[in-house]
Amino acid sequence: MGKRPQRRKHVPQRSCVACRTVRPKRDLVRIVRTAEGTAVVDETSKRSGRGAYLCRQRVCWDTALAQRQLERALRVTLSAEQKVQLQEYASDLPELLATESEDDG
Repeated sequence: MGKRPQRRKHVPQRSCVACRTVRPKRDLVRIVRTAEGTAVVDETSKRSGRGAYLCRQRVCWDTALAQRQLERALRVTLSAEQKVQLQEYASDLPELLATESEDDG
């Protein structure tokens, strides 16, 4: 009896709440609404609570915060302090991610 061919492992996909781009879950940052009603960045994607995903680019974070897309997705009203914390996290991210078509050329 021969061996079976290797099956490709399933890669979970999620969409960014700002730009609606579907990417592998690991390529996105998860923001969680905790039981206390605060929104925090969840680097491990293991915290319990309602989650929303954003790309690892500053443009998506700015859009999601300015147009209240993150608040809608998490079903919470963010305080000014929480917005500042999320903007500080976003300030360390690149402005834009390189797309696959840019990588090829």
